[in-house]
Amino acid sequence: MTDPIRAFIEREGFLVLDGGLATELEALGCDLDDPLWSARALVDESEAIRTAHRRYLEAGADCIATATYQATFEGFAARGLDAAATVRILRDSVGLAISARADFLGGRVAPDRPPPGSRPPPLVAASIGPYGAYLADGSEYTGDYGLSAAELYDFHAPRWEVLAETEADVLACETTPSVEETRAYCRLAAVSHRPTWVSFQCRDGARLADGTPLETAVALCDAEPHVVAVGVNCVDPRLVAPLIRAARRTTKKPILAYPNSGEAWDAEAKRWMGPATPMDWARSAAEWRQEGADGVGGCCRVGPAEIAAIRGRAVSSQRSAT
Repeated sequence: MTDPIRAFIEREGFLVLDGGLATELEALGCDLDDPLWSARALVDESEAIRTAHRRYLEAGADCIATATYQATFEGFAARGLDAAATVRILRDSVGLAISARADFLGGRVAPDRPPPGSRPPPLVAASIGPYGAYLADGSEYTGDYGLSAAELYDFHAPRWEVLAETEADVLACETTPSVEETRAYCRLAAVSHRPTWVSFQCRDGARLADGTPLETAVALCDAEPHVVAVGVNCVDPRLVAPLIRAARRTTKKPILAYPNSGEAWDAEAKRWMGPATPMDWARSAAEWRQEGADGVGGCCRVGPAEIAAIRGRAVSSQRSAT
């Protein structure tokens, strides 16, 4: 198995992730008020997805995640799409990201961004959201499914099998709220022999959303060779530093951190509520790197401007170290 995450970090020293894909799709005018959320755009606004990917690449992202976070066979079946159509959509989602990357590497980038020739090719991560994302009821922030690891394995397996056969560089299990789902992902990674990262949703600076100590879940990932990185995402930025420290106590694998803006998701109102956490993204990225993060980006409510700030600090820090 080739490990694209470690190979990239060994060459560049740091990995800049993208920001919230749904956030940028909404900025482009997409209506995502739908149980499919960002996956809705795969059905009727695919060009907007390509544009969103390009914007993150132009902002300096070294890795872009596909629009498959909330794309499942069950979710598309509820929309009247059969299994064959879902397979095609999942494959096309990876194709959109690869196409955006190819265009970017062709040199058609914003004039105020680093030329693509000075960077290695960005990675494409096939995004896999938790069971709670399919439910679209906010339970990815609680992990309260009442399902076993075996049941979660059976739920995720069909989508996983399709994405594992694509040209995506890595599979990205995001916003993982429970230890049972972690076990399912580790087994799927082992069976598919595909490089995978598992990123966790946490209730505080030490525990997953379901209350499991982060170190317990990270230890499961550390023991599975095909899980090549761990991380935290869609958490309040104020929780990132202690979570990185907790993860680093348990693993030497790369750690990725991509928090949201600090706002809270209201599952009933279907919108983000409350104030964002005041942030200097460039400074915070440097601090998280010092804590042990190998890659930093953003999640919901974090857009290309924030990724550009992270990129600028990461590049300047790398140059000063050489």
